[in-house]
Amino acid sequence: MALITEDGTGRADAESFCSLADATTYHAAMGNAAWAALATDALREQALRRATVYMGQTYRLRWAGYRRTDTQALDWPRHNVPKPDTSDGRFVAYYSETSVPTEVRNACAELALKASAGELLADVGQAVTERTVGPITTKYAAGSVAVKRYMAVDRLLGPLLADGGSSSALRLVRG
Repeated sequence: MALITEDGTGRADAESFCSLADATTYHAAMGNAAWAALATDALREQALRRATVYMGQTYRLRWAGYRRTDTQALDWPRHNVPKPDTSDGRFVAYYSETSVPTEVRNACAELALKASAGELLADVGQAVTERTVGPITTKYAAGSVAVKRYMAVDRLLGPLLADGGSSSALRLVRG
């Protein structure tokens, strides 16, 4: 089954923010040989789908702006998303409403590589407070987060998030 990539029109059937070709080009440029080492394009497409699902589950309520249509399958394209570091001197610039930003496509490619090696949203159990293996003991601080975070992706997407990427807390809305 061929991967259906969001093309900026707000497709109702889109499965990925990043095309297989874009992900392959990205990983080649970054020197990520593990992407090329994957056995088939079908495995790469599955990883891109899982990365997109992860992005929706993790960032959906944090993205700046609003979905372009209520029928689109994915969170992008969006409108009213400011580029916080760009202006013409008087007005803030905005990301295009008819495309998926490069940062989103690149983050999807990054997460797809991680998805090809394991679960992005693994189940979380009780945090281990002490583990001894031979002479080595590992302890975890009380209240430490047991959920894996991908800081490079968080930083890449920070400018596209309503909170500027500064927090993973719930988004508060005044009622």
